[in-house]
Amino acid sequence: MTAVEHAPAAANRGWFNSKIFAKLAIRLGAFAAFAGILIYFALTARGFTSSYNLINVVEQSTILGFLAFAMTVVFIGTGTDVQKGGIDLSIAANAGLCAAVYAVMMREGYGNFVAIPAAVGTGMVIGFFNGLAVVTLKIMPLLGTLAVMNIAAGLELTLTENTVVPVQSDLMNVLAFGRFLGVSTLAWCLIIGSALLIWAIHFSRIGLRLYAVGGHIEAARAAGIRTGAYIYGAYIFSGFMAGVASILIVSRLSSSTPGTGLMLLPILAAALLGTVFSRRFIPTIGGTLLAALFIGFLANGFQLLGISSYWVSGVQGALILLVVTVTSFAKKH
Repeated sequence: MTAVEHAPAAANRGWFNSKIFAKLAIRLGAFAAFAGILIYFALTARGFTSSYNLINVVEQSTILGFLAFAMTVVFIGTGTDVQKGGIDLSIAANAGLCAAVYAVMMREGYGNFVAIPAAVGTGMVIGFFNGLAVVTLKIMPLLGTLAVMNIAAGLELTLTENTVVPVQSDLMNVLAFGRFLGVSTLAWCLIIGSALLIWAIHFSRIGLRLYAVGGHIEAARAAGIRTGAYIYGAYIFSGFMAGVASILIVSRLSSSTPGTGLMLLPILAAALLGTVFSRRFIPTIGGTLLAALFIGFLANGFQLLGISSYWVSGVQGALILLVVTVTSFAKKH
C-alpha cells in the first residue's frame, strides 16, 4: 500500500476511534453522574439509604417505569433516532382515562373481572387511534398523538366529571400493601415486567424486527416485513401498558385522580435518558429502567432535603434537553 493510500485509511481509523471514545465517554459520564448524585443524597439526605426508603423509591418508579417502557417501544418501532422518530404524547392521558374507566366500572359494581379488561382494552383502543393517525392518515406523530392525547383527556374528564373516584377492593389492597419474600407487590411488578420486556424486545423475533422497522424502514420493507403492522403494534402495545399502569395508579392512590397527564414530562425524560445508558445510543428497556430509577431517586432525594418539587420538573426538562443534545452530538461525531 502506498503512502497516499495509507493516509485515508489511517484517517478513517482515527475518526472511528475518536467516535467510539466520544460515545464511551458520554456513557461513562452518565453512569458517573448517576452514581455521584446517589452518593450525594446518601451523605446529605437523612434516611436516603434505609431499606424502607429504597423500596419506596422502587415502588414509586414502577408506574413511571411501565409508562416509560411503553414510550421506549414506540421509539424503537418508529425510529431509533429519538429526535426524528415517532412519539406517543397521549400515553399519560391514556393512563388517566384507563384509570377512570376502571374506577367508574368498579363504582358501578362490575368487579375486577370486567373492569380490568375494560381499562386495558380502552388503552389499546387509544393506541389503535394513534396508529391510525400515524400510519394510515400519515399525520406527523407529534401532532397525531397530541390530538389523541386531548381526546383521551377530554373523555377522562367527562367520565369522572373532574372528580376523584375512590376504589376499594381486595386486589387493590394486595397491589398496594402486599409483600412476597420481603419485597412489595409493586416492586415485583417492576422486576417481572422489566424481565419480560427485555426478553420480548431484545431477544425475540418480534423485538428484533421492531428494531429493524424503526432503524431502517425501507430495508425492513424490502425484506418483507409488514412495517405498518409493527408500527401499529408499537402504539397498541403502548396503550396496553397504559391500561396496566392505570391499575397500579389506582391501587397506589386508592382512586382515579385527575392530573395523570402531568406524568408526561417524567415519562419522556426516562425514555430519552435511557438511550444514554445504552451502548449505541438507541432506546432499550434496560436503559429506560435505569433512567426511571434515576428519576425516582432524584425526586426522592429532593423531597428528603426539603427542596421544592417544582425543581424536579425543571431538572427533568433540563435532562431532556441535555440528552437530545448529547445524542445528536454523539451520532454526528
